[in-house]
Amino acid sequence: MKPVVIFDPHWRTVDELFSKAALTEFKQNFDIVWGRDEPIPDDVFTQAWPGAFAYVAAEPVVTAALLADAASLRCVVEVSGAFPDTIDYASCAESKVEALSCAPGFRNAVAEMGLAMALSSARGLITEHESFRHGNERWLEDNTETDFSLYGAQVGFVGYGQIARELTRLLVPFGVQIKAYDPWLQSEDVLPANVVPGSLDEVAAFSRCLFVAAAPTRENEGLVSASVLSQLADHSLVVVLSRAHLVDFDALTAEAASGRLRVATDVYPSEPLAADHPMRSASGALLSPHRAAAVRGGRQLIGDMVLHDLLAIRSGKPERQLGVANLQTIAAVAGVGDASQVADMAAARES
Repeated sequence: MKPVVIFDPHWRTVDELFSKAALTEFKQNFDIVWGRDEPIPDDVFTQAWPGAFAYVAAEPVVTAALLADAASLRCVVEVSGAFPDTIDYASCAESKVEALSCAPGFRNAVAEMGLAMALSSARGLITEHESFRHGNERWLEDNTETDFSLYGAQVGFVGYGQIARELTRLLVPFGVQIKAYDPWLQSEDVLPANVVPGSLDEVAAFSRCLFVAAAPTRENEGLVSASVLSQLADHSLVVVLSRAHLVDFDALTAEAASGRLRVATDVYPSEPLAADHPMRSASGALLSPHRAAAVRGGRQLIGDMVLHDLLAIRSGKPERQLGVANLQTIAAVAGVGDASQVADMAAARES
């Protein structure tokens, strides 16, 4: 008898998360309940819940009361991109139910976009493209003041998780020097040999190209402040990949508008960005509309990881590819983001 997996991907879609091959293997190994692009009906969830081995959802709601009725449950997997505050992590830990996040599944697509944004900005490609379109291009002219090469460049990371580690791998051919700031690194975490840890101020002062790749927490809103930005050398580049929550966006906009810093960002304080927001016209900005993972198949690594980890849990193996809930980290992360309708959803599930 195959283990039961409640799969409720909405607001994402099944094909967004799983390749055809991975989905076929998923269905071969597990009894999938729902697995459609529409929200799971409450009666379908309620009927399946007591015998469920795993609950995979974009918006999983898991309370202590629900866990009391889930004797077979081994894990909860969120497929939105961050640990939500709709899960009672303490009760999960007490019930020996693993809480896993799909965030590592974005690393390839987002790291690739980060590299593309860094190369485009560092070499002034977008600026020169627009100049070309208006007949103002500068043939064979060295722009030594503002343009720079990634070869041998000093690169910094604010946050050194999965995306930063993948970017580090992609940057190896450029022979970059790297410093990273991440207060959430655990003592057992091993940094690559070419990555030197440093304080936030040290990393900012060091970097010609600074990647902001940290997960948002209660404590790090505006972490990359006006003061931190001021420590970057003139014409340095800031690439914002994770969340605008991490930066003082007004200060970042001012730096881009003045031309002192180059900015490449995929995320904004509110989305869509207001039509009259000054970042839209900032001379030193390269702007992407939150599409770092928006490439065909760009999120299907998530499905591969979900399948791998569920098979590992079923077999009693310890290896995990998804993010594993750490209660200290969850205490910081939970509450950042949209938790609307949580109470209503929980009440419906428990009724």
